[in-house]
Amino acid sequence: MHVSMIELKAALRRCFEASGYFVGNYEDAANMILWLEKHGLNGLGELERAISYIKEDKEKPLSTMIYEDSTSAIIDSNGRSALNCIAASVDLAHAKALECGIATVTVHNCHNRMFVLKALTDCGRRGISAAAYWQNGSKVVSEHAVAIKAGGRYPSYSEATTNLAATVGEKQALTIICSSRVDLTASLQQSKGNTNARYVSALQVEKNKEYSVDYGIEIDETLWTEINHIGEGILVENTEHSRMGAGGK
Repeated sequence: MHVSMIELKAALRRCFEASGYFVGNYEDAANMILWLEKHGLNGLGELERAISYIKEDKEKPLSTMIYEDSTSAIIDSNGRSALNCIAASVDLAHAKALECGIATVTVHNCHNRMFVLKALTDCGRRGISAAAYWQNGSKVVSEHAVAIKAGGRYPSYSEATTNLAATVGEKQALTIICSSRVDLTASLQQSKGNTNARYVSALQVEKNKEYSVDYGIEIDETLWTEINHIGEGILVENTEHSRMGAGGK
């Protein structure tokens, strides 16, 4: 089924608000999904894999700063979804890069890291070059990299299946680099260990957006129903008291 971007964004906001996301976080989460989807990078597919765990985020501790100096930081997101924590980590790297020229922030124990693309794109549009790298998978390890130049409108994205063994240190980790002085645009190297490599240029990302604007967004009906079902949690129960509060009397 087709839905408009406005309808989808409103439904996603209700879904995350009902799931206990803070004000601001549920806006970020809705925007991250919508951004991936309308730029041809399967935001709804990522959401479908995450949605059964989203309600658990409110039961987990907030992110913990493990280490910090002027140019770097290490953060433990305590197993939460990137939808609920990664924007703040990118903002931290952005602030350090503004002050020191270049900064690195490593985030551990973070799920759904593909959603970092929206936050990195915001960095580029604010005049800071930004890049992120992460690995995924325990049996077959895939590598992912995204980068945008300072002043750029769209990032490039690359992924590849590798012959690497999974390591405990890389599991659910993500490295963010921001710089006000160095152009960080890059993609995964064509090394011997990378297979099934895919590269999506910034130009292709832009074309994907133009297509979605013209043809709308296709969503699986079951996922749409699930999003709206969760979102019903913020609706006020229809009682005599609630009707009075809504101007019924």
